Amino acid sequence: MKYGFLSEIVHLRAKESGEKEALKIRNKQTKTWTCVSWKTFSDKIRHTACALYRYGIKPQDRVGVYTQNFAECFYIDFAIFSNRAISVPMYATSSIPQISYIINETEISILFVGEQLQYDNARVVQKNSHFLKQLVLIDKTIRKSKNDTTSLYFDEFINEDLVSNEELEQIEERSSKIEDSDVVHIIYTSGTTGEPKGVMLTQGNYLTVLKTHDLRLHYLPGGFVSMCFLPLTHIFEKAWSILCLHWGCVLAINSDPKEIRLTMKEISPEAMCSVPRFWEKVYSGVQEKIGNLNFILKWAFNDAVATGRRHNLDYRNKGRKAPWWIRQKFRFYDHTIFNLIKKEIGIEKGLIYPCAGAALSDEINIFMQSINIPLIYGYGLTETTATVCCFPQTGFKIGTIGKVMPEQEVRIGENNEIQVKGGNITTGYYRNPKETINAFTEDGWFRTGDAGSLSENNELTIKERIKDLYKTANGKYIAPQQLETRLSGDKYIDTAAIIGDQRKYVTALIIPDFDELEKYAEKHLITYDSIEELCNNQLIYALFKLRIDSMQNEFANYEQIKKFYILSEPFSIESGELTDTLKIKRSFIEKKYKDIIDSLY
Repeated sequence: MKYGFLSEIVHLRAKESGEKEALKIRNKQTKTWTCVSWKTFSDKIRHTACALYRYGIKPQDRVGVYTQNFAECFYIDFAIFSNRAISVPMYATSSIPQISYIINETEISILFVGEQLQYDNARVVQKNSHFLKQLVLIDKTIRKSKNDTTSLYFDEFINEDLVSNEELEQIEERSSKIEDSDVVHIIYTSGTTGEPKGVMLTQGNYLTVLKTHDLRLHYLPGGFVSMCFLPLTHIFEKAWSILCLHWGCVLAINSDPKEIRLTMKEISPEAMCSVPRFWEKVYSGVQEKIGNLNFILKWAFNDAVATGRRHNLDYRNKGRKAPWWIRQKFRFYDHTIFNLIKKEIGIEKGLIYPCAGAALSDEINIFMQSINIPLIYGYGLTETTATVCCFPQTGFKIGTIGKVMPEQEVRIGENNEIQVKGGNITTGYYRNPKETINAFTEDGWFRTGDAGSLSENNELTIKERIKDLYKTANGKYIAPQQLETRLSGDKYIDTAAIIGDQRKYVTALIIPDFDELEKYAEKHLITYDSIEELCNNQLIYALFKLRIDSMQNEFANYEQIKKFYILSEPFSIESGELTDTLKIKRSFIEKKYKDIIDSLY
């Protein structure tokens, strides 16, 4: 297959597919979906590219995109590619100091903003920035401040009436000079500690991603519908969406993560990339419903799962044909019980659901495979332009994070560190030579910072984040992520933060699933006046102790949680405990909850 540069993907597809559907866009007010054709998509990109050129954007200038998912994100990104400029995406949840840091470091003069929150934050930064001059507002309902005389709504900025043949020719001229080494994205890592780092990704990085995924996912048909759910600032969604457009797929754009359960049912996407937390919620919801079934229905469900596990994992995954009676039972359950579950979620048409970004428990992975949900578990980083390894269609091994991608090399270095080499690896961190040097070994391998092992079959297993390893006061090392992943699979636990570095023993801060907790209280006639009072109830503490103890059998005594505290407020991005990619900020949590943590010792 011939691979063009990113600027060509949509235009080439438009020549082939014309008026066929490319994007699905949801109207929040009417809750209906409208379509954007490939031709319209291509035209929008050209008009946006001309507007950027008209504004004065030159090759390798940085353009900021501070918004939730909108169709305009794609128009903007591909228009930036066409100008040989660099897109700098920022999470819609980023704070004023966070976007100020990025804007000033990358010297952004023009910033596209999504909704009111992003506009208000950007205005604060604009007043104090030597670089930011122009805001472009995507949402038409944004209320501009009274003294704002420069900001333009997206349609005003594009102004299709001003598009000229001269501008289009200049864009073509710029596009014709694109090279593999051109930086196309600077994506800032979430920064669990210290200042965020701007990962530079090139045309060549993305072309490698297209090639390797074509090889690994060769069995997928073109033209399927993928839900664009994760923030487009996240490299996982960014790379997956570009890959889908390369395949000629339809992208259904979910702008509000809180509405994903609704939009999934409206669209029934055949694909969607997500983080493990999504599937943990699905698993918890299914288990709750099963718990309320009568004996006969519960037996039927358990038999269905057991049949699915044998059919899919013991036979199909190993390239073997299941016995006739297992095939018949599986076919029956797949059309009844499994289909009902998938319809309830909105994934009855499922082809592939990539899952990465954090650890997925084997229990949940096995369950999803057993009920015939095509979950493809994988691993990658922003610096590797997403995927380092993932499950193949068959022949994957539960407990690993999949096979290393084609045309990539992985080795295990000092301290069992996973190190990677390939065309997908970043060229470094923007204006940060020191961190760039530290990120690579002397012989040029990228250091992931994750510890793992590599099998003879090129399957990767991840053990822990090296920097996250805790050393207890007794000199024992523990991996907090393993415990946290185990606990988060429980129906009553939303999030767990493990404490133990330089401490006598391991403790935990527990964020309960508040809905499940209130249901439990109602069922057991536990009275309370507030969530805080409920979390402090001794009966609730006893429930959690019983469940936590039962989940720790596989861990050594020194790894086990000896004490815990149930918090009455969830961790969030806004309150500072979580990064934009929903990873725990350990140092922040230990400072914020110092008094509570100290009380556990």
